[in-house]
Amino acid sequence: MLKTDLVLAAEKAPNPIIPHIPEVILGLVAFLILLFVLKKYVVPRFEAAYEERAQMIEGGIEKAEKAQAAAEDALAKYKAQLAEARTEAAKIRDDARLEAEQIKAELRAEAEAESQRIVAQGQAQLQAQKAQIIAELRADMGRNAVELASRIVGESLEDEVRRRGTVDRFLAELETAGASNGAGK
Repeated sequence: MLKTDLVLAAEKAPNPIIPHIPEVILGLVAFLILLFVLKKYVVPRFEAAYEERAQMIEGGIEKAEKAQAAAEDALAKYKAQLAEARTEAAKIRDDARLEAEQIKAELRAEAEAESQRIVAQGQAQLQAQKAQIIAELRADMGRNAVELASRIVGESLEDEVRRRGTVDRFLAELETAGASNGAGK
């Protein structure tokens, strides 16, 4: 009996593997209510938050791309300006060299002209001094010659016209004698 009571009790006891139907129905209704609440209230909020987040990310990416494009444009402009500045600096440097060469050539020409002017002025002064010295020497030689001739001749050669003619004749003789001695050497 004991055995039979046990078997009977075991047959009457619910099977732990098979669920109870009212629990399954209650669980299914609770799940459907939860699914409805999630779909009606929670999912739209998640979708809105997701959409907002996606737009923020896309906006951030667009802003970053725009900023990067602007930075690349600014870099290209900077490089172009830098290249232009270098070109302009090279041009200015070349112009300065050319101008320096022109100034140097002008200064040389001015110095050469000044040198030639100074030489010409010096030669003119030398010619004037030479003419003055020759005139003074002629006058001195004339006086000495007249005095000497007066002593030799024994008469006075004080007459100016006579004296001048005698001096000129004497100097002419000296010059011809000097020229013939210079040619004979």
